[in-house]
Amino acid sequence: MKSEPEVYGIQDLARDQQTIWDGVRNYQARNFLREMQVGDLAFFYHSNTTPPGIVGLMQIVQTGLADPSQFDPSSKYYDAKSTKANPRWQTVQVEYVETFVNFIPLDQLRQQFTPEQLGVVRQGNRLSVMPVATPVAEKILAISQGKAKP
Repeated sequence: MKSEPEVYGIQDLARDQQTIWDGVRNYQARNFLREMQVGDLAFFYHSNTTPPGIVGLMQIVQTGLADPSQFDPSSKYYDAKSTKANPRWQTVQVEYVETFVNFIPLDQLRQQFTPEQLGVVRQGNRLSVMPVATPVAEKILAISQGKAKP
């Protein structure tokens, strides 16, 4: 799950401990949010920074939430076509797990994984939420703990 650190970074989640992951306005990313289950782990990826990369881990603690920003006319994520009876945008609540001691920059991810293995390394990928297969996730966790080759 991607966020720009100056908008909401891992340090913000560490401070807050929990937050809703609001503002997703891509249908494919929204559908990935809908597939999440309580207890799932998610990587926190800092985007639009130098260098971008995976900075930590969070856990899904609540699913099926209507994104409140879609109903707020003052929000840049407002959606006039969405109603409380039929919201178009759902989200999840996440909880801070850890900040990685070993930050994993995008360049390192590109060296370790193919675009088929890890969507974030695919050229032109702009999705803010995407699934990670278990074997890939395990390798990322090993890298973050210094237990795998960088």
